[in-house]
Order: sequence, then structure tokens, then C-alpha cells
Amino acid sequence: MGLYSKYFKRYKVPFLTAVFCVALEAVCDLLGPTLMSNIINTGIEQGALSKVYYWGALMVVVTFIGACFAVTRNILASKVSQRMGADLRYDLFEKIVHFSELSADKLESGSLITRMTNDTSQITQFVNGIMRIFLKAPITCIGSIVLASLLNFRLSLIIYGVVAIVAILIIVSMQLSYPRFYKLQQAMDKVNSVVQEYLIGIRLVKAFGTYDKETDKFETANTNLMEKGVASQIIVTLTSPLIAITVGIGTVIVILTGSSMFVSKLANPGDIAAFTIYMAQILTSLIMITNIFNTFVRTKASTVRIKEVLDSEEDFSNRSERKELSGDIEFRNVTFAYPSGSGVPAIKELSFSINNGQSLAIIGPTGSGKSTIAWLLLRFYDINSGAILINGHDIKELEVELVRDNISIVPQKPMLFSGSVAENIRWGNKEATEELMYEAANKAQASFISNMQNGYESTLGSAGVNISGGQKQRISIARGILKDSSVLILDDVTSALDAVTEAKVRENLDPKAINKTVITITQRCGTAMFADKILVMNNGVKVGYGTHSELMQTCEIYQDIYKTQIESSKEA
Repeated sequence: MGLYSKYFKRYKVPFLTAVFCVALEAVCDLLGPTLMSNIINTGIEQGALSKVYYWGALMVVVTFIGACFAVTRNILASKVSQRMGADLRYDLFEKIVHFSELSADKLESGSLITRMTNDTSQITQFVNGIMRIFLKAPITCIGSIVLASLLNFRLSLIIYGVVAIVAILIIVSMQLSYPRFYKLQQAMDKVNSVVQEYLIGIRLVKAFGTYDKETDKFETANTNLMEKGVASQIIVTLTSPLIAITVGIGTVIVILTGSSMFVSKLANPGDIAAFTIYMAQILTSLIMITNIFNTFVRTKASTVRIKEVLDSEEDFSNRSERKELSGDIEFRNVTFAYPSGSGVPAIKELSFSINNGQSLAIIGPTGSGKSTIAWLLLRFYDINSGAILINGHDIKELEVELVRDNISIVPQKPMLFSGSVAENIRWGNKEATEELMYEAANKAQASFISNMQNGYESTLGSAGVNISGGQKQRISIARGILKDSSVLILDDVTSALDAVTEAKVRENLDPKAINKTVITITQRCGTAMFADKILVMNNGVKVGYGTHSELMQTCEIYQDIYKTQIESSKEA
């Protein structure tokens, strides 16, 4: 209920108005059989045509009023449920935007898409149903029982027995349905994840020709979804006919008992006819109530999944005084292990410092913790021990937005968005002028943009699928340069560039020329050797720190990298 409370407050007036209309519509429906009973008992049976006209006219008026209430609640239900669905999707997206890295690691993107679409739609339909028919069903059911009891208490005892049996069937149905519907949503997550994974890696699949493997993977997930769907629906499929049979048997018993009572002059024909209609209304209401509870079970599963997103840990939100930070960076005995990992530290007792306007290269084997240093500097995760300082301030005491405003990163895998080239370059600095954008592109050696059909207004597909890997990297570098930050992190961003282009980019990104601290994460000794300082990592531990010439004298791992990459290439 906590999930819906704020939305209920927001749409309290139209919601309560719709509920009021539903209640009055139900009352109008309940009056129908009683009015018909009066037509039979006081009009037809006694041959009083005026009574037939009177009660008939009243019945038409009541039906018309009920129809007006039905139209009103339908309009209100549609508007409120759709607005609530839109608000819920917005709140989910806003929450996802502020996800901590731990939350992002925990919930797969395919699952998040399912929760934002399928689960939200389920809740929207549930709210729409509450305002349209869900409240009407119990009112009609209870009202039919009460009015039937007032007409003839003996016949109403049959109804009590029928309702008791149906109640048991509904309770059993709910108990069996909930775990099955929850598993159904999880199976849908898996299908979405498989499809998304294939679309992301479609070129790799084509290159390796692994269509059969991907098809088998999807078939497995799709078959699992089908089986879970059948398992969840089988309860509903069995419950509804059992309820119909129970109420049908009850109706037959009412007619037989009523006929016997009529012969004994214990019941009027109108009462028996009204009882039959009330039994039909009760049948319809009970089937509705069954569907309500089945929908409730599905909605409960969706609600749990949505609350899991809304209750997820957000990014750090501490507040501090806004400060202008320089590029002075220091790591003091930093130890860190990924929260959802094996528990083995990715960084162990790491200490180093670099001054504003200097360049630092971080080099080491794969899995040595190079990129982790960048993630910690951006405070995607909190360290387990030690301290990270920027401009002398512990980043834990600074506002996260302030830290990230002063750091620009060009990731190892360039991520571009659908839109124009200009929009992608300006992504980190929307206020940048065209002159600054052109300058950033030139520094990134992205002159190819001018030769594109529409220049900087050329449209890029999702993830930049319509340009080459090297072009993606240079646009990504230009975006990083354009952001007005004191620290620029380059995470192996020249892997798709040739040696000449890389040299020009490196020259253009000289820290003294751009007045930034430049941190380059690389596996190339030829890239690292030009930095002011080089940090050598191995298995999360600092094994060397200094200039190229110093490390060539003191660091065995750096010497091995140099010999493997530089000297061997010279010999070749």
C-alpha cells in the first residue's frame, strides 16, 4: 500500500469520485431484480397494467442513471490510471538514473525494462480495474445477498452455502497463483535480457556465425516463459469453471426449492424470478472477484518487483559547500573490494599522488585494477579503507555531483547516443559554443566529421552503429575534452587508433597545454612512457611509481612490458 499512497493523495478527488460512481451504479443494478419482482407480483400477477407501467418506467430511469454513472467512472478510471502509470514510469526512471553502482550491478537492464513496461502496465490495469469494476463486484455480490435475504430468507440460505464454497476456491487459487506469477515475470526478464544481449552483440554474432547458439538460447528462454505462463494460468483456468458450476448448481437448487415453496404458497413468482436474477448477478460478481484476486496476485508480484527498484540504493547524496576543485589527486592506503564480487580486494593499500597540470599513466596486466582506480575516483563505489583526496578534500565529504563535475572520463568502450554528432560531443557541456566544439574535435583528431554528409549535424545511430570504432573513439575523446573539468581520465581510448593519430592526440592533450590533470589508463608502454608519472599495477597492488627512466631501473614488471612491446617491435 505504501507504493500507492502518494499517487492516491495526488489523484484522491477523481479516484473517490469514481468510487462513488461505481457504488451508485451497483445500487442501480441491484434495484433491477427488485423492481422486476414488483412488476410480476403487483402488476402481472394481479392484472394491474398501470403498476406494470409504473414499475417498468422506474426500472428504465434507474437503468439510465446507472449507465450515466458507468460512463463517468470509465472516463475517470482511464485518466487516473494512465496518469498514475506515467508518474510511476517517471519515478522508476528517475530512480534508475540515480542508481548506485551496486544497484546497477544487482538488477539487469533487461529486468529493469520489464519492470518499467510490463510490471507498470500491470499496475496501471489494476488501478483502472479498481475504479471500473473491482469495487463494483463485491458491492453487487454483497448487495445481491442482502436483498435476496430480504425477499426470502429460506432461499437465501442456499446462497450462503454457494458463497462459502466459492470463497474457499478463491483463497486456494490465490495461494497457488502468487509464486507462479512471480516466476512468470522473472521468465519475462530472461527473454528481454536474451534479446537485448543479442542486439548489443549482433555484429559479433554475425562475425562468428553463432546464429544457432543465439536461437537456442532464445528458444530456451521463450519455452521457459511459455511454461511459466501455462503454469500461472492453469489455476485461473480451473477456478473459474468450478465457480460457475458451483453457482449454477446453486441456481438449480434455488429454482427447485422455490418451485416447491411456491406450491406450498411460501414464495411468490416474482420473488423466485428475482432470486434467479440475483443468483446470476452473484455468479457474475464471484467470477469478477476471482479475476480480481488473480489480477491482484499478478499486481502484487509486479508491486514487489517495482518496490525492489524504488527501494534500491541510490548514489551518494551527501551535501557540502560548492568548491572549485583543482586537479590535485591523492590516494592514501586505499583498499577496495567490489560489494557484489568475490570479496578479494581489487585494490590493496594503494598510495600515490599527482599535482594539478601533470599527466599520470596507469599501466599493468589485465585485471590489475587500473579501471577500478577511475571508478573509485568518480566515487561510483565507496572504498573499504583509506582515503581519496581531490584538492586536499576527502571525496566522501564532498558532494558527488561536485566531484564528477570536476572529472571528465573517456571510457574504454566509447558509448554514443542516437542523435547528431554535435549533440554527442556537447553531451557533457551543453552550453559549449560551436568554436569550442570544433576545437575539441580538432584536438581529438576528429576532422572526419567535416567530411560526413551533414557535418556535425549528421545523425548517429544508437551506440554509433553507423561509424567505425576509431571514429567512435575520437568523438568520445572530443566529448571528454569539451567538458570543463580539471581532471581528464582516458581509459585505454586509443586502442582503435593508428600510431600517428594516437601521437597527435597525445600531443594535443598535453596537460600543460589544456591546463588539466590527465590520467591515462593503458596497456601500451609506448603510450605510458610519455607521462609525467607512471603507476604500475599488478593484482591490485602498486609495484612501481615514477617516471619512465626511473621505472626502467627499479620496476621489473615495467621492464618486462617495455621489452615485450617496444624492444621486440624494434627487432621485428
